[in-house]
Parts: sequence; structure tokens; C-alpha cells
Amino acid sequence: MPTLWMLVGVPASGKTSWLRDSDIDWNRTTLLSTDNIIEREAALLGKTYSDVFSRVVKQATREMNHRLKQAVADNRNIVWDQTNITVASRKSKLDKIPATYQKIAVYFPVPDTQEWQRRLNSRPGKIIPQPVLVSMSQGLAMPSQAEGFDKIIDGTQLHANDIVNN
Repeated sequence: MPTLWMLVGVPASGKTSWLRDSDIDWNRTTLLSTDNIIEREAALLGKTYSDVFSRVVKQATREMNHRLKQAVADNRNIVWDQTNITVASRKSKLDKIPATYQKIAVYFPVPDTQEWQRRLNSRPGKIIPQPVLVSMSQGLAMPSQAEGFDKIIDGTQLHANDIVNN
């Protein structure tokens, strides 16, 4: 049974670090991340993420959705690395995932203020306006099984390899 890991958390809450530290079989897994696509385009243009975001976000979303369709057609595992902070945003994405998938939400709480600021500052060229960050942190809804997830795990405690091996 293929698995969907939907990462849920505000920017700089640990989602991408969780991926880096997990032992995911990338030969059988597709990563869905508009950030990665935007960063790739920025690098090609010799610019920063923030410089190109508004110009390439729609293109990145189209490319990510194409990757999603291909992953589902190929019955691949999927890691959805976006903020996915609201029930509505998660629902629209879960609706695209067949019932044959195990669906796991990996939840990342908002870090304490000082740590969060440290993490945000460690990402040169990727500036998110403070009002946007505040809105996102206030809008973060913890995922639930009622949304259609088979499991909800604390991303600060477990990695993908812990789930796969259990």
C-alpha cells in the first residue's frame, strides 16, 4: 500500500529538516514541494527565492500538480512538503489521493518565538512578511483522523523511517 505523508506546519517549523533526517526510499517516493521548484528556478535565474516567488509560484504549483498525478498513476509513495495549515487546504489535497493510500499527517507545532525567529533568519533570500507569519501561526489547525488521515504523528518525535518500520 502506498503512503502519503502530508507535512503540516508553519514555515521554519521543521518540515524540511524532518525530511532530510528521515530515511525515505526516494526511488519509490515523490516529493511534492513548490518551495523546491521555486528555489530551483531562483537558482537558474541567479536570484533568491523571495525575488522570484510571485513570478513563479503559479508555474511551481502546476508542476507540483503534474508530479502528483504522475505519482498517483505510478502508485508511488508521496511526501507533500507544504504548510498545509488549514483543514480546507488539506481536504483539497486529500481529495486527490486515492483510498488505496495510507494517509499520514506529520504535525509540526509552532516553535517558541526565539527559536522560530532563529530558524527564519537562517534562510537567506527567503523572507516571509511578519503579518503573513502571524496569520499562519494563528490559522494552524492540528490535523485529525476525521479529515481522512489514518495516522497523525508529531514530527518533532518521529521520522518517516520510524513509521515505515513500525
